[in-house]
Amino acid sequence: MKALRKLWLAVAYYLSWLLFGLGGLALNLGCAPFLLARDRERFGPRARAAARRLFAFWLDWMDLSGVVRIEWHGFERELPRGVVYAANHPTLVDAPFLLGRLTDTVCIFKPSLLRNPAIGPAALLCGYVSGDAGVDGIRAAAACVASGRSLLIFPEGTRTVDGTTLNPLHPGFALIARRAGAPVQLVHVTSSPLIARKGQPWWKLPPLPARFDFTLGELIPADNDLSPTELTALVAQKLRA
Repeated sequence: MKALRKLWLAVAYYLSWLLFGLGGLALNLGCAPFLLARDRERFGPRARAAARRLFAFWLDWMDLSGVVRIEWHGFERELPRGVVYAANHPTLVDAPFLLGRLTDTVCIFKPSLLRNPAIGPAALLCGYVSGDAGVDGIRAAAACVASGRSLLIFPEGTRTVDGTTLNPLHPGFALIARRAGAPVQLVHVTSSPLIARKGQPWWKLPPLPARFDFTLGELIPADNDLSPTELTALVAQKLRA
């Protein structure tokens, strides 16, 4: 029985990535024609809802198949809107897992992915923000949050380096929150080792089932008196804890 279970988990793991690719391809093919519309922004809410449903389906599949075991803490209550979600970033799947649970939320995308015809159409229609747009990117992200959408951001900028608790944080999230007049909601992510970590190829089979723990932490109000530098230091301290 142990051998059969091990074989099933291996098959289910790779099938999970196949489903992720096929779902993403279908979403991008469906979104691409709407990019030609002059008022394409009005399709954003439906695109984000579709992306969320696909991410949620993928998450449920991985959970039901036994590939991962996920614990959610604090997500059972109604989640706030118009906030900046600041999370640590241990694995490659943090963003899709969280986007499958968070309501009407955009995230920061690498510019190369936004230009990728296989990935970019859905991200652009969803209103995701380019990660290297500098001041313009901060303004665009802040405008999204100020309009009532939430923003998921990983202040580390990349996945946590193996052997460390947290990479140094970039202050962009604090600047966005300050400009938008939005609170910062901390999200703590923990996972078992060797699952989609930095330097660990996704196609290399990790020990399964993998375990994830997502916890809503402190909500730092918008009317705090901290400078962006001080807010960044405070968030780093709390995420390390």
